[in-house]
Amino acid sequence: MTDTKTWMCLICGWIYDEAAGAPDHGIAAGTLWADVPMNWTCPECGARKEDFEMVQI
Repeated sequence: MTDTKTWMCLICGWIYDEAAGAPDHGIAAGTLWADVPMNWTCPECGARKEDFEMVQI
């Protein structure tokens, strides 16, 4: 498996970690950001997927 990445919501700062996914929000652990549906929104503030930026943690 390739190195997983983390993505941060630029609106509220919520972090999406590819390794952990967001199972409470319909995204299984190990789901790459590219595979997250385009209509998915931030569970904290409702921001769109394009409002996220990859970050190093």
